[in-house]
Amino acid sequence: MKKIVVFSNMYPSIHHPTYGIFVKNQVELLRTSGIDVDVKAIDNPKGGKVQSLLKYGKWFAGSFLYLMKNRRNLALTHAHYAFPTGLLSLIGKRLFNIPYVVTVHGGDIDKMAKKSARIAGLTQTILQEAAHVITVGERLKQEVVTNFGVSETSVTMMSMGVDQAVFHPLPRWEVRKALELSEQAPVILFIGNLIREKGVLELVEAFERVQQTIPSATLHLIGSDKSEAYVSEVKKHVRDQDIQGIHFEGTKSQPELAKWLSAADVLALPSYHEGFGLVALEAMASGTPVVASDVGGLSYLLAEGAGILVPPHEVVGLADGIRRALNSNVADENPRRQELVHEHSYEVIIEKLLGIYGDIGRTR
Repeated sequence: MKKIVVFSNMYPSIHHPTYGIFVKNQVELLRTSGIDVDVKAIDNPKGGKVQSLLKYGKWFAGSFLYLMKNRRNLALTHAHYAFPTGLLSLIGKRLFNIPYVVTVHGGDIDKMAKKSARIAGLTQTILQEAAHVITVGERLKQEVVTNFGVSETSVTMMSMGVDQAVFHPLPRWEVRKALELSEQAPVILFIGNLIREKGVLELVEAFERVQQTIPSATLHLIGSDKSEAYVSEVKKHVRDQDIQGIHFEGTKSQPELAKWLSAADVLALPSYHEGFGLVALEAMASGTPVVASDVGGLSYLLAEGAGILVPPHEVVGLADGIRRALNSNVADENPRRQELVHEHSYEVIIEKLLGIYGDIGRTR
């Protein structure tokens, strides 16, 4: 196969090592499989309106120049997120006849496409003209087919996969010692961007309730402060309510996240919406119970007792779910957890992805 290029508006950097890490992991998986891959991506999550316009403008211009220069050597392009990233692939198809794949991650459908009728229309065009659409969750697949008119035969549900070489059970007391955590105190963990849509404030309020019956519990928040104003709001609430035991841990590399997941007693994900919820799968692979909102891909992942599902936006239900997880061994109770980890293993994912590429890529 000729060279492919991956377009993404999220990609990690030295300063932001977890920003779009799932895209980088897939790129490295492709390269390991012998695919020649170039990447044109944004690797900085920060910026106000003006800075974002400049950042996106520079990215689009550079990516378009790349397409012009390499148009004869590309088998296909692969866009992560339908809009705005998919516009690059759509341009490549219309101007240079380069087929493309687009991966829908959730926010591009749940949020971006709902901002205006124009964006919704562009999103529909991008999805309908793609040679193939990948959705990271089953609900997203149904939305792409039903709401955007894409043929079901052109859509595959496939997550970004879990790297079991990184995420697997580690000796709990050893990693707790390495992370300077108490051997006895229950550890509640959150991993994700510290933004309103992730339900961080609701988690802090739920933790306050959990402490009423489990006073030794601690809450550790790992993730980028993408919205500094929102993080300030959360920290102000913590100070005003004098809530003890909450720690803002910043961003971590994947090997560090693996240690935190093995050290934790429960992973809490109170998202308002979630295309798939990859970190929940990484927790399962690490043997850690998961409590999460009953939304999007999380509803699928944690069904059949694989985890504890709670209503979104609901502090009391979230607190009850966390207490249930702390008082039981949810992770080991249901074989469905290991089935899910296998279904979304890198070995399965790369076989599916290469099959899609092989069906549509230009060879001449």
